[in-house]
Parts: sequence; structure tokens; C-alpha cells
Amino acid sequence: MLGPRGPPLTGEGGLLQQLTKRVLESALEGEITDHVGYDKHDPSGRDSGDSRNGTRAKAVLTDVGPVEVKVPRDTGGTFEPQIVRKRQRRVFGIGRGAAGFLFV
Repeated sequence: MLGPRGPPLTGEGGLLQQLTKRVLESALEGEITDHVGYDKHDPSGRDSGDSRNGTRAKAVLTDVGPVEVKVPRDTGGTFEPQIVRKRQRRVFGIGRGAAGFLFV
């Protein structure tokens, strides 16, 4: 535990799982932004052809346990995420980096 009232560092719902989820989802948001060419909620994306089309939930196994991430989609179906690829169920190395960041 981090403290008497804080969340646990490891395990289900622990701080490392939460941090890993945020890192993965932030990277995925960056990838979709590069793909469609505009930031989320940017009016310049209207009628631009390929647009954001919500997200889908995906469970992946990481160094710190299972994490459910929201993977963005595009209307054209051409978005190919790289950090968590289609049909990929295991992502390793992210949790170790997050843990190193916490203890620097």
C-alpha cells in the first residue's frame, strides 16, 4: 500500500495498473490523432473524410496484470494502432517503464 488510505501499488486496481492503462490510452490517442490529422474535438475534423468513430474496449495482459484499454476507431476502418496492435493480447515493457518512473 502507498498509505493507510491510498490504493495498493500492485495487484488488481493498483496504481501500476492504472498508470499502465493511462500510458497505453494516451499513446493510442496520439496514434489516432496522427492518423486522422486533427486533435479530438477539433472542428477542422468535420467532413474531413476519415474521422474518429469512438472506441472499443480491449483487454490486454501487461507486466502488471490484465488491463482494459479503450482503443480508438476511425470511420474508414483504416486505423492500425501500433502500441496495441489489432488481435494483440499481450503488451510487455510498459509496466516496467511506469514502475521505473515512479521510483526515480
